[in-house]
Amino acid sequence: MKLPPSSFGCPLDSLLRILSGPWTIYILCRLHKNGETRFGELKRQMPGISSKMLTERLRTLEGAEIIYRHQEPTVPPKVTYELTTEGRELTNILDQINTLAYQWQDQEPKKANTNRQVKEAKRRTGISKAPVSLLNKRG
Repeated sequence: MKLPPSSFGCPLDSLLRILSGPWTIYILCRLHKNGETRFGELKRQMPGISSKMLTERLRTLEGAEIIYRHQEPTVPPKVTYELTTEGRELTNILDQINTLAYQWQDQEPKKANTNRQVKEAKRRTGISKAPVSLLNKRG
């Protein structure tokens, strides 16, 4: 896999910079689900993406050897994209992250966070400083 050099000297930084680009994860998901896919089909599956943006993202992924571009010498040329071996390895990891994201999305907020939020709200409003007897009195 060819990753661009990281200013931190960290390959993970390079990979995450590629993946964090707009539409990148969605493109990888589409190719993972559909297998070999033509440019026009990818564009139809992603309403809102411009041809320029799709081309840019595909070129970045191809340059990193995450996807493979295949062009047949026909008129008009038939161009398809698919995941490389590295791209399939990456989508396996993305599947695990996706599962984790769904788990976290469905969880209730942790009680510790809720208690911290209540304490912060009391601190901001000054309620925690008032004597308990004053809080219970009705005026």
